Amino acid sequence: MPIMPDSWIRRMATENGMIEPFVESQRREGVISFGLSSYGYDARVADEFKVFTNVDNALVDPKKFAEDSFVTRKGDTCIIPPNSFALAHTVEYFRIPRDVLVICLGKSTYARCGLIVNVTPLEPEWEGQVTIEISNTTPLPARIYANEGICQFLFLQGAGEPEVSYADRRGKYMGQRGVSLPKL
Repeated sequence: MPIMPDSWIRRMATENGMIEPFVESQRREGVISFGLSSYGYDARVADEFKVFTNVDNALVDPKKFAEDSFVTRKGDTCIIPPNSFALAHTVEYFRIPRDVLVICLGKSTYARCGLIVNVTPLEPEWEGQVTIEISNTTPLPARIYANEGICQFLFLQGAGEPEVSYADRRGKYMGQRGVSLPKL
């Protein structure tokens, strides 16, 4: 299962719409880097954030998720409270090929500040904006910058196509735009 290089990512993005909008090269002048890298693509976080709050003493239950567990914020930055987390989504919309699995990794710039992005896969033939889970593991408030890099996606090409893709089984997060809360 090889990791795919920049030339393959560029071709798939420009000819097949795998990443839209696509940034041809890594941008880093005064911002947290984003765009095409040697063996991956650094995606940007959009300006919509759902920040976890415990104002109503809610219980976190993935089978009965209470939407009022979050407050929604829109802006150029977002402050995540200490020992809390936020949900956001990528600026980019992804269309994953049938023979590819994509792995999301957090950027080291944020990790070095105690902000962790959940490692998550994008399955073969999944498409949508990626919901990003950002944990603030520190005892201090932490700032996230909208429209700047938040995570890197690595593209792994399988030895062949799977028998059943995410699209074939009609996955519950298919085609998502914006932040998608947990679904059962």
